[in-house]
Amino acid sequence: MPLTDSAVRNAKPYINAKGVKTSKAYKIADGGGLYLEVTIKGAKYWRLRYRFNGKQKLLSIGVYPEISLKIARVKRGEAKIQLSQGIDPSELKKITKQTKNLEGFEHVAREWYIKHKPNWTENHAKKLIDRWLGNRPTNEITPPELLTVLRRVESRGALDTAHRVMQTCGQVFRYAVATGRAERDPSVDLKGAIPPAKKSHLASIIEPVKIGQLLRAIDGYEGHFVTRSTMRLASYVFVRPGELRQAEWSEIDLDIAEWRIPAEKMKKSA
Repeated sequence: MPLTDSAVRNAKPYINAKGVKTSKAYKIADGGGLYLEVTIKGAKYWRLRYRFNGKQKLLSIGVYPEISLKIARVKRGEAKIQLSQGIDPSELKKITKQTKNLEGFEHVAREWYIKHKPNWTENHAKKLIDRWLGNRPTNEITPPELLTVLRRVESRGALDTAHRVMQTCGQVFRYAVATGRAERDPSVDLKGAIPPAKKSHLASIIEPVKIGQLLRAIDGYEGHFVTRSTMRLASYVFVRPGELRQAEWSEIDLDIAEWRIPAEKMKKSA
């Protein structure tokens, strides 16, 4: 006979539908292939048993009480309609899930990241990969939701990072728009929502006497030879650490005392 709300609610582990003690999961049928599976730990799962192309198949409908008896029956009815149209409910569910994943922000962000990664340093790429909003459907993310993420960064006092996160998210959203997985970029509505970061100038030595002290300190450094050589070379060429670290002999012409750094490397170390 069909299930009732009270029967579903009162179903207990270890005691099956007949009131007999059991050490295994058991099922309570509702009819039409729908049944409730009660596990030893007390979890309750809705399942639908059906046949497609002559094969016995099983569809997971959801977990009670999130999915009530009434909703489970509605989903059973939807599955029956799909079967009457020659559609396998399990395959349709799988395809729908895959489609949602492809439209999720994390998937779009990682796709965008892979396309741009060759143009970045490893450190820059590593920072970017941690700035996603989870795999919520990209087109459903609203400006207030994005602002909540930025506020968490802002609350740590990292205003510059918050602006960079917003910039990165904006690039991902625009990529999603271009690939048909979002209608607009919600980050454009947040202009002015995050306070501007305070610009601070990095300390630099501009007094000749102190520059001499620095050079003598480098010359007296007794640590690793490569480190000492790098510091000495940096004092002659005045390039970014990343540019110096990635230098290649093919870029250096000793005959004319010239080092030409490729434009793409200049961009990477910026």
